[in-house]
Amino acid sequence: MIQRKLITVATATSLVLTGLLMAADSDSNILKSTGALDRLAKQSGVYNTSPTGKTPNFVVDPSWPQPLPNNWILGQIGGLYVDSHDHIWVYNRPRTLTNEEAGLEGPLSGVKDDKGQPINGLGQARLYGSINDCCKPAPSVMEFDASGKLMRSWGGPADPGFIGGKCKAEAGCIWPNSEHGIYVDHNDNVYLSGNAAAATPGLPWTTNKDGGDGFILKFDMDGNFKMRIGGTPKAPASNDTSGGRNGTPLLYQAADMVVDPATDRLYVADGYGNRRVLIVDANTGKYIGHFGAYGNNPVDDEGARAAGSWIDDSAKGNKKPAFFRNPVHCVKIANDGKIYVCDRGNDRLQVFDKNDPSLGKPCSNPGGEPGKCGFVAERFVSDHTNVIGTAVSMNFSTDKAQSCLYVGDNANMTIYILNRSNLQELGRLGRFGRMAGDFHWLHQVSVDSKGNIYTGEVDTGKRIQKFLRYGPIGCSGTGSATVGGPMK
Repeated sequence: MIQRKLITVATATSLVLTGLLMAADSDSNILKSTGALDRLAKQSGVYNTSPTGKTPNFVVDPSWPQPLPNNWILGQIGGLYVDSHDHIWVYNRPRTLTNEEAGLEGPLSGVKDDKGQPINGLGQARLYGSINDCCKPAPSVMEFDASGKLMRSWGGPADPGFIGGKCKAEAGCIWPNSEHGIYVDHNDNVYLSGNAAAATPGLPWTTNKDGGDGFILKFDMDGNFKMRIGGTPKAPASNDTSGGRNGTPLLYQAADMVVDPATDRLYVADGYGNRRVLIVDANTGKYIGHFGAYGNNPVDDEGARAAGSWIDDSAKGNKKPAFFRNPVHCVKIANDGKIYVCDRGNDRLQVFDKNDPSLGKPCSNPGGEPGKCGFVAERFVSDHTNVIGTAVSMNFSTDKAQSCLYVGDNANMTIYILNRSNLQELGRLGRFGRMAGDFHWLHQVSVDSKGNIYTGEVDTGKRIQKFLRYGPIGCSGTGSATVGGPMK
């Protein structure tokens, strides 16, 4: 039975583990005798499972992705998305590399700091050139196939000639100062957002010097610029409808976006500064609508700031905040028309109905009643964690019903597996740590057509991982209505 289990897991974990298993057959069955594959499955598989529920199982592929060319290294993973071709688009932050990580990045010609010392693009002193033989910041946008092979890369200050070349300011292209949020639509358009509040003076790689990252950029898959939605505001403006480029709405530190292929409407989680989901036409960028928590509209920025943190507000007896708190971190659309929003600042997710004609229009639902203003349901996620907010990213299983909802928790470093029909927790995937299958500041969760899960990490995590699905494809049954918290 043990050998059969190991072979099942090895089949799920792609060519590298299959190769290891073949090697074990010719080398005294070392993997079987050491239990290496069994430990890997236990370390990175689903745990805290419900006795009355069923979920897929997973095992991490420790060899994914394949090594990068050109001595490149990834920074923090601002965005990650799996497109319709099962290609994984990664939006990394080259400006987050530390001094020792950006070893090969030598002095820029003639660039010095305020003391006259030569510096690299990150502002790090380079008196004698590069400090070691590794590494070099990778371009901001990277496309991988399912095997982890790099297919395309472009964009950002680490891609020489891109800014001022394919990304020209006179055409409206301003690269954000902090990469955050990537999405590829059904027509293979690539959308990018940023979440910096203001420029950092003095850095050679500062790309938006006019204000906050208040825009969405639209490119083709090769990095050719097509459109900008928004501008460079100095402060939040959660009710703005036309203050950006070409009469498009101003955003402020947008975090995520998704296009509804049935309507070509672009839904934006807006964001780290604004407190809304913005709806625009994906082809023109023009305003269609916006909504806040429970479908309430408009969002009152001043009132939200006055209320303070979710922890302080709830201590006063308010158990259902009527507005999104920053950051509004993700927005996803299921095939049945339900829209899921990560209200990370309130430790919760909320569900809306895209087909409700009142959604995105002026509407009042202060009591959070389901069926009003397009609001459907909510679920708190590890409520009152009191760190940085919990519901950071989410995605769906790929069975016809999309019966699993995978919810990433940035504060507790795990993915909750929920039955989408009842929003009950059926199990968890991943733990805090640095080993394969662990997370440090989990930031993005996406899923391919086979049900494999891909993740990205920020802070010092700076990595992407692939979890291979095996067993059931969807979720069923009952679990805990309390998502997160101490394990059973």
